[in-house]
Amino acid sequence: MSALHLIRHGPIAEIRLDNPAKLNAFTSEMLSALEPHCAEIEKDPAINVVVISAEDSKAFCAGADILAWSELEPFDFARHWVRDGHRIFDRVARLAKPTVAAIGAHAFGGGLEFAATADIRVMAPKATLALPEASLGIVPGWSGTQRLIRLLGEPIVKEMALFGRRISAERAFTAGFAAEISDDPRAKAFELAEGLAGKSSRAVEVAKYMIHAAVDEDTNAMIEALGAGMISPTADRTEGVTAFREKRKPDFPGN
Repeated sequence: MSALHLIRHGPIAEIRLDNPAKLNAFTSEMLSALEPHCAEIEKDPAINVVVISAEDSKAFCAGADILAWSELEPFDFARHWVRDGHRIFDRVARLAKPTVAAIGAHAFGGGLEFAATADIRVMAPKATLALPEASLGIVPGWSGTQRLIRLLGEPIVKEMALFGRRISAERAFTAGFAAEISDDPRAKAFELAEGLAGKSSRAVEVAKYMIHAAVDEDTNAMIEALGAGMISPTADRTEGVTAFREKRKPDFPGN
């Protein structure tokens, strides 16, 4: 049966795709499982970094399971499958914890869009990237024409989405989409994660907020999160909350 697992390795959490019968294609159940996994990761201070991986060696992820969406009515397809998937992938991309994707084989369509949610990516030498939606009479729906533009650039995304070309690991590395090429992407991803797990989790989190604000990844929320982080430890905030509880006018010290 298809599944999406959350596995703990000390301070490292692993989100692992497990649908080998369909080349790890996303089912509705797998997609729905991502949100509670993200919530669990965010709330657990013992988790410092996340690795995204897949079970099957033939494909990191072949995209969305065609049988999961092909029978949907147009309105349900647009409103639920596409919008829900986009929102859930945004949730992964905006995790406060840093993420590393281990792309051991081909990442197509929704699989490529899922890999794009990671902060950095490690690819196997023979892994390829593609956006084959046009061959099915549809278009990318989980940020393939949005987030991928920032990561790969307009010309490469057009090659994939319009002309159906596959992008090699070497070209993805040259374009900056892949941080490294490795014969064992999962082992390399864990090596990177272990190195990061020893750093200041708070400094890493704030740095990620700052970078996301700069590249328009949920900019408004990132700016407000940074502002909230600045105001929370102040004496003014303490006085404001205390005055509210005591039902009196606050006397802000400005400290």
